[in-house]
Amino acid sequence: MRKSLGAKPVLYPMPVLIVGTYNADGTANAMNAAWGGISEEKEISICIDSGHRTAENLTVGGGFTVSVATVDTLVACDFVGIASGNSIPDKINRTGWHFVKSESVNAPFFEELPLTLECRVISYDEDTCRLVGEIVNVSADERVLDGNGLIDVDKLAPITYDPVHHTYRKIGEIVGHAFSDGKALK
Repeated sequence: MRKSLGAKPVLYPMPVLIVGTYNADGTANAMNAAWGGISEEKEISICIDSGHRTAENLTVGGGFTVSVATVDTLVACDFVGIASGNSIPDKINRTGWHFVKSESVNAPFFEELPLTLECRVISYDEDTCRLVGEIVNVSADERVLDGNGLIDVDKLAPITYDPVHHTYRKIGEIVGHAFSDGKALK
């Protein structure tokens, strides 16, 4: 038997995304966005309410970064989600993060966040809060790469958001192989 839960934003896993932009004065800004994901081969879509400083910054700079929150960065990543850049102008300083200007877009990336998508704004709709960005580069810190230069999910240790219990969870063990295990049913 199934229980109806109604229309709710429940999907697992839900990535914890840190969106980086520049404020009008050139300082770095970051926010935690839980509703987002890859929507095309080189495209990401994220829900960002128009009241956020980040939404304002998107219309000015034309670029943004999206980093993956990790176990090691959980506290700071949660902080940039609960602290508003509109009321706490030094929120990046409080995280202890260091930022560097992306070489691909007009946006900062944060050295402590080891995986970053560098994106150009395709569109932003204030009414639906939907940001669509073109992924122009992905950069990863070498500390999260395997011997072949590919991202090692265990080293990255990304976290996911549980929208039902309002908790963060870490990604777990390998349980199968994509584009392979299903062949057993052919």
